Amino acid sequence: MENIWDYLRGNKLSHTVWDSYDAIVQACAEAWRFLIADLSPIKSIATRSWACVTD
Repeated sequence: MENIWDYLRGNKLSHTVWDSYDAIVQACAEAWRFLIADLSPIKSIATRSWACVTD
């Protein structure tokens, strides 16, 4: 989860000053829509070789 947050912060939410709480919420919603529009970055960001599920 931290990697996803870091990705959003680095690509959509950094170097910005918002005027209001609503502007922050709007920016976060837009960043989230950007992230889920293409799922391949999520797979790349969240995949770790040491994290696997076994039966």
